[in-house]
Amino acid sequence: MHILLACAKLMNDVFPTRHVINATEPRFLKNAEMIARQLAGYTVDELQHILKTNRSIAVENYMRYRNFDIKSARHPAGFMYNGMVFKRLMLENFNDEDLVYANDNLTICSFLYGMLRPLDLISSYRLEGNVELPCTDGRPMTEYWRPLLTDTLIKSVNDSGGTLVNLASAEMKGLFDWKRVEKEVNVVTPSFKVLKGGKECTVTIYAKMCRGEMARYILLNRIDSISGLIKFEYEGFSISNPEKLTFLAR
Repeated sequence: MHILLACAKLMNDVFPTRHVINATEPRFLKNAEMIARQLAGYTVDELQHILKTNRSIAVENYMRYRNFDIKSARHPAGFMYNGMVFKRLMLENFNDEDLVYANDNLTICSFLYGMLRPLDLISSYRLEGNVELPCTDGRPMTEYWRPLLTDTLIKSVNDSGGTLVNLASAEMKGLFDWKRVEKEVNVVTPSFKVLKGGKECTVTIYAKMCRGEMARYILLNRIDSISGLIKFEYEGFSISNPEKLTFLAR
């Protein structure tokens, strides 16, 4: 099984002191460096407009892109993101063998780096999928990456057994030719719902927590089948519809 996660907007400033073995280089590093060089050429005001952020975040990312080429500031991607999914994934608690396994079986979507493995060394950044730049011929990041990433994702999934567990947010599909992905590999998309007023609904924070926990469960238990996946339970969430892979909090 191969897992697909979305990157997070928030990134860590403090990293684990443990040494990470077998760190890897992002497969699309040159593309990321090209985009970063373009962004480094903008003023704070221009970045604020491009990224659609407040001034404080624009200043932070102005400095990030100016210092993007400093290799000593790079850290494994799986430790860099600070969103709820990654807080529940807790890669810092994986042993070396588990991290190597995760590196082969987990893909993190990124609007700057395209596709990342958890041990790929990256720099801090902020970028959205709808940003259009001259270096991408004016195309949004999603359109720029789509022809570059699709084959790589399909190969990664096939190398991991042919099933993709899609735990990424919906917008990340835009990075790939999703129809091709669904045609060439087995894609399953678990959903996590709660009962409100007698109706099943999705609560974003719970869904993010469950995505991280499910990714952790798959990796640490080496889950390689749907039958193993439906045994997942977390904080009251358990399988309610095996066909649709719906997990409901009871």
